[in-house]
Amino acid sequence: MRILITGGAGCLGSNLIEHWLPQGHEIFVIDNFATGKREVVPKVQGLTVREGSIAEESVVNECFAAFKPEIVVHSAAAYKDPENWFEDTRTNITGSIHVAKAAKAIGVTRLINFQTALCYGRPQKLPIPASHPTAPFTSYGITKTAGEQFMLLSGVPTLTLRIANVTGPRLAIGPIPTFYKRLKAGQNCFCSDTARDFLDMSDFLAFMDLAIKADAPVGTFNIASGEAYSIKEIFDLVAEYLGLGHIDVPIVPPAADDVAVVSLDASDTLRAFGWQAKVSFADTIRRQLQWYDQYGISDVYSHLKAPTAK
Repeated sequence: MRILITGGAGCLGSNLIEHWLPQGHEIFVIDNFATGKREVVPKVQGLTVREGSIAEESVVNECFAAFKPEIVVHSAAAYKDPENWFEDTRTNITGSIHVAKAAKAIGVTRLINFQTALCYGRPQKLPIPASHPTAPFTSYGITKTAGEQFMLLSGVPTLTLRIANVTGPRLAIGPIPTFYKRLKAGQNCFCSDTARDFLDMSDFLAFMDLAIKADAPVGTFNIASGEAYSIKEIFDLVAEYLGLGHIDVPIVPPAADDVAVVSLDASDTLRAFGWQAKVSFADTIRRQLQWYDQYGISDVYSHLKAPTAK
């Protein structure tokens, strides 16, 4: 199939490329390399890369018209600076509108949108069902949710995925790379008193193979393990993996722009797709650390504001 991936040089997009190219799919990537890395989208047969921002309508329209994708995977997102509302709006809302309209104009058969679990805000129940009301309260969450709504409004068959914290090659956001990098360097750490749902890349890729099938369902689904584990549990696994033994670490309350617990109910996904996560939490974390051992860590980003000094 002809698959266009926005943000294809990011963690999820680049892993999809490595997974799908050997299957014979032809892939076109649009990426402005704000967070994605050029080296993960090299010149190889079956892959075309266009540097540019989806916030630029002409760039999106030119790429869609030239490539004529059958399937679009919308992975591009702005999240580097939680204070930069305008960039979040340009990419996550305006960019999403450009992608949705271009997809409709050329008759794309399936639009797959990657959405953050932060769209749910502070959940009213756990694990969070996909039918839970959206109530985002950060720039990233607000703009991603608005972009999602425009995609669902577009008339293009849309599968929008509220995704857990996916781990795998090139992960550069969240507590796992942060703890690994700091503990390796002998630096101090702290743990927020929060818990998150983690998903191994292999489970995510297995779902995406189902998601691009012609008869796959559309609509809104959670992609997750359904279980939440504390940030302290991650810290302990990283310290154990590095042979550091037990380390006392400060536990701090969730920041004002954070959510205490996020776990996603993926039972609807199991019923509709026959998919569920298979890799355990501990193995998910260890696989990630083994990858860092081999390839290292580059930049580490977060969609959260840095804590203020007191």
